[in-house]
Amino acid sequence: MTLEGEYEPSSQQWVRDQVAAYEASGGREANTLRGSDDPIVVITSVGSKSGKLRKNPVMRVEKDGVYAAIASKGGAADNPSWYANFVAHPLVDLQDGPEPKPYKVRLAEGEERQRWWDHAVATWPTYASYQEKTDREIPVFLLEPVAD
Repeated sequence: MTLEGEYEPSSQQWVRDQVAAYEASGGREANTLRGSDDPIVVITSVGSKSGKLRKNPVMRVEKDGVYAAIASKGGAADNPSWYANFVAHPLVDLQDGPEPKPYKVRLAEGEERQRWWDHAVATWPTYASYQEKTDREIPVFLLEPVAD
C-alpha cells in the first residue's frame, strides 16, 4: 500500500520537473542527478506541517534492499525539509524503477550510522565534501521495505 493524499509539488522548478519526468517514465528518464550519471530515487513523504505528500529526488544509496537517505542539503547548516517529514511520519514511498513501494524510515545512529555513511560516501564521494562544509553531523536515515 502506498501513501495517499494531496500532492503538493516542490517550490523548486527543477525538482517538480525531475519528479514528473521520473514518474511518467517509470524511472526510465530523469533517473540521474542533473548533469551527471549518478542515479537517484524519488521518495514521497508526508509533510510534517502540511500533511500533504511531498516528493524529492535523492541520491540512490542502497544495499541488500535497504536504502539510505542522506540529509546533507549540500553541506548546509540545517537539514533538508524532508528531514522533519521523516521524523514526523516514518512511512514513505520510495520509487527505484517503475513503481513506488512502501518503506519504514528510521534514523541510523552509532556504528550503524558510520557503516552506512561510509557506504554512502563510497557510492557518491561528494557527501564527504558536504560533511566538511558543516558543523552538524549529517543525518543518515535507513529506509527498510514494508512487508506485504
